[in-house]
Amino acid sequence: MSADVFFMNLRTKQGQSLLTKLEQLITETGLLYCVQPKDLVAIKLHFGERGNLAYVRPQYVRRVVEEVKKKGGRPFLTDANTLYVGSRSNAVEHLETALENGFDYSAVGAPLLIADGLNGKDYVSVPVNLKHFKEVKIGSAAVHADALLAITHFKGHEVTGFGGTLKNLGMGLGSRSGKQQQHSDLLPTINTKKCIGCGKCAQWCPVEAIKIGNKAEIQTEVCIGCGECTVTCPQHAIAIKWKTEQDVIQEKIVEYTAGVLKGKEQKAGFITFVTNVSPLCDCYGWNDVPIVGDIGILASKDPVAIDQAAVDLINQASGNPLSELGSCACEYDKFRVLYPDVDWNVQLAYGEKVGLGSRTYKLRQID
Repeated sequence: MSADVFFMNLRTKQGQSLLTKLEQLITETGLLYCVQPKDLVAIKLHFGERGNLAYVRPQYVRRVVEEVKKKGGRPFLTDANTLYVGSRSNAVEHLETALENGFDYSAVGAPLLIADGLNGKDYVSVPVNLKHFKEVKIGSAAVHADALLAITHFKGHEVTGFGGTLKNLGMGLGSRSGKQQQHSDLLPTINTKKCIGCGKCAQWCPVEAIKIGNKAEIQTEVCIGCGECTVTCPQHAIAIKWKTEQDVIQEKIVEYTAGVLKGKEQKAGFITFVTNVSPLCDCYGWNDVPIVGDIGILASKDPVAIDQAAVDLINQASGNPLSELGSCACEYDKFRVLYPDVDWNVQLAYGEKVGLGSRTYKLRQID
């Protein structure tokens, strides 16, 4: 079955701002038909790491909030705590970071709830009975919500090729222990010829598995395979090695997404911003030059189709030679240029296989 994916470009004119176009996109797609009066509506987004500026702007989020309220819903913004030690690994710092990045009630019009509680232990085990997991650990606020909307910033990712709706939901709403389950097939290793012993990798390690002398040393018996040290290293001295096939983590993310959406198959909608398409995840305290120009905003009721449409639009766009793509900017598959060892198709194919959606879609333009 072909899914509908609705698309609006970023062209504007007098009397029609991007905010009013977003309202039109939401209305014309019927994305909020799933919201009933008094529904508690979880709006999943990434609040951005401290120092990162690529996340979706709060002004856009407020318009989504207002549209939910028009339907009689009671929206709240949510995300789960991170596994790594950054500025969002517990609810206190997570909320502080969100407020610093502009997600204050006065700006967005909705309260903020951290889905897995104060320290990541507030989760529900949701049965999925799939290939890798019988059950998955999902932040309880997302499970107990009546409806779910995902607002996603599409970007590159060093482990999955790209980060879209599937990753936003599966990894994003997994509890801290759930995130560790998903990352458990990663095993970082250090190239001692490149390492200068600066210690930045150790600062991001959530379990203090890295010791710093003249060089960094990973204690493999302590390492949980979160992989955060790999892109934190300024010398590119830490590489990902796979305990099993590198495809496994993508399949695990999909299974967690299945847990997030279980019971909400008819009560969920997805909005994706194909803007500021940075080569790395928003989880880092910086964002690099976008690999393509801003393309537009997508909306769909199908999480697989919206990711497929986003990656297709990016690959069809002109690459930015001033970005990480460099001299390979003209190549079609931009995410394979960034991460040649990662086949991003895996998450889409597996998502389709387990029934989350379809890779076949019709792109419908909203003027």
